[in-house]
Amino acid sequence: MPRSTDRKTQILQLIAQMLESPTGEKITTAALAKHLQVSEAALYRHFASKAQMFEGLIEFIESSLFGLINRITVDEADGLKQVHAIVAMTLRFSAQNPGMTRVLIGDALVNENERLQTRINALTERLEAALRQSLRVAVSQSTIPQAVDVTAQANALMCYVIGRWHQFAKSGFRRSPTDGLERQLPLLLG
Repeated sequence: MPRSTDRKTQILQLIAQMLESPTGEKITTAALAKHLQVSEAALYRHFASKAQMFEGLIEFIESSLFGLINRITVDEADGLKQVHAIVAMTLRFSAQNPGMTRVLIGDALVNENERLQTRINALTERLEAALRQSLRVAVSQSTIPQAVDVTAQANALMCYVIGRWHQFAKSGFRRSPTDGLERQLPLLLG
């Protein structure tokens, strides 16, 4: 019999896999139980609610993205290169995790507990704050002009990332979020 943490991970992986369906099927506990060949009651031994299952996915996204951002800011001193690396990383994460992209854009959270969307909103605000901080570093290093409004620029970059996530999901995961990045990012950074 699998250990509890193994089963929890298996459940979360299955949800992410189900979210990769281009048709965007609704995730139900009945469908999860059927795929895992267990009862719905067995699912609730690991998670108190479906909302907790989605929170587990959001925790995975947060730890992945912010772990990578921390590594980028530690390894790269150049603020402008940090910005480029953060934007590229968020788009690559999306390309590698299509199901998670549906969580990031809120598609998977429709008709779920509103605290899940609130948490995703907080996650995107933290991503924007990381971009803002790297832009401030770039200003202090004079790699971008002092007159640049780093708040506006960080917001524009975040809008670009969210837009690319949406395009990826709405294309049925056919249009990669990283397409054109190397040509588009310089336009956004002026």
